[in-house]
Amino acid sequence: MAYKINQDCISCGSCAATCPVEAISEGESMYVIDPDTCISCGACADTCPVGAIHEDE
Repeated sequence: MAYKINQDCISCGSCAATCPVEAISEGESMYVIDPDTCISCGACADTCPVGAIHEDE
């Protein structure tokens, strides 16, 4: 399952810097994860300071 960023995102960019496959990019109001590129490693979720990243259900 790919990870997803929710509305709690503060656009700090820590997740994008941590992603080994560059699946995260800056959106209009928050960062977004490309589900086709995400390898579900969880590195982004471990880095997020506000806990805004979770596995997509």
